[in-house]
Amino acid sequence: MKNSALSLMNMKACISKILAAAFLFMLGFTGVSEAQTMKNGLDAKQQSMVAIAAFSGVGDLDDLKTVLGEGLDAGLSINEIKEVLVQVYAYAGFPRSLNAIAIFQSVLDERKARGIDDVEGKAASPMPTDRTNLAYGAENQTRLFGQPISGGIYEFVPVIDQFLKAHLFGDIFQRDTLDWKHRQLTTIGILSGVSGVNPQLQGHLATGLRQGLTVEQLRAAAAIVGDCLGKQYEENMNQLIDNVVKKQDEQHNIRQ
Repeated sequence: MKNSALSLMNMKACISKILAAAFLFMLGFTGVSEAQTMKNGLDAKQQSMVAIAAFSGVGDLDDLKTVLGEGLDAGLSINEIKEVLVQVYAYAGFPRSLNAIAIFQSVLDERKARGIDDVEGKAASPMPTDRTNLAYGAENQTRLFGQPISGGIYEFVPVIDQFLKAHLFGDIFQRDTLDWKHRQLTTIGILSGVSGVNPQLQGHLATGLRQGLTVEQLRAAAAIVGDCLGKQYEENMNQLIDNVVKKQDEQHNIRQ
């Protein structure tokens, strides 16, 4: 994050919202927590997930360190956060993923030294062995996007199609520490601050709806991105959400 007064204000807004959600979670006020969820669309863990993904995607390690701690306080397990940070490499590159993982390791070491025993959480189940990762990946990709993905650039450079199917949608999306809805929420958070990827971000917003996220939750994610990275990123996301909703409405009208 740039060292400007506006950036500092954005960061404070981002952290204050996550802190408030985490505070409600730790108090265990079920009724209030549910109201917070209904108001914001996303619960405390999901809000933290978006912030972690967004800061990781742009390589803002100082602010990432803060929201990682808040994510743990909000109830995210160690393994859930690890999955978010591993997924970063698929959408923002290995360097940012590795740097984010190193920061998370330091956060855990510091918390352990303070006597905080964070929850390890569910580990990924063993990968199936009855089919190849390419076969699983092709099936997962089709289920995620609602149709087979082929032609165009995938015929022009077939190896990228193989890598996407076998590794991203096979090796990564087959892992069950996060469900697909939360993997889409993670992807949206990562791509939100990356320049020049609006077609992919819009595609994943649409896929997020297909996987169970609501328009309200997408708007809430956009607001978190705006608080963390800047209002221009929130405005961009909201415009893409508008595009997705408009396209869905047009398709619905055609079917009628």
